Amino acid sequence: MSENFPAFSISPVPRPGPDAAPPELFRGIYGMPMFLTVPTDDLEASKEFWTGGLGFFDIFSMPGQVVHLRRWAFQDVLLVPGERPAEAPAVGITFSCVLNQIDPIVAACEKELPGCTSGPRQMPWNTVDVEVTTPENARVTMTAARPFDPKSPEARFLREEMEIDVPEG
Repeated sequence: MSENFPAFSISPVPRPGPDAAPPELFRGIYGMPMFLTVPTDDLEASKEFWTGGLGFFDIFSMPGQVVHLRRWAFQDVLLVPGERPAEAPAVGITFSCVLNQIDPIVAACEKELPGCTSGPRQMPWNTVDVEVTTPENARVTMTAARPFDPKSPEARFLREEMEIDVPEG
């Protein structure tokens, strides 16, 4: 028996499907198990991009010190004063969304900052991903699971290349 077990009940990410709906924005207070800290030289402009482009909301702000942003539960970002790096770092962060959010996210981000998106791309692990370079030069990927087709090339990849036991249909 494996130590791993299905724990979807604690995740806000819905099961993939053509009608998958995103969860409501999560406004509860919790001890954050993980969060991203993004330095910016313009807190207000950064907040506008993250809220208007990526769909976050301002859960808490201390003017001039920190903007605490959130989308779904456990998708927290802290914007803090700092210098913008000259280039986007190799390391990035990925946030889950649902398929019907990908195109609107691309459109909203492109409206906020033309040329900031790359994709969307279908990935071999059965997701659609779009990479966004934020005004702070953070590399953010928005990823959405596609409905699982046990006969698809992605399913074969998971079975044969990744040796993951997935149903065959």
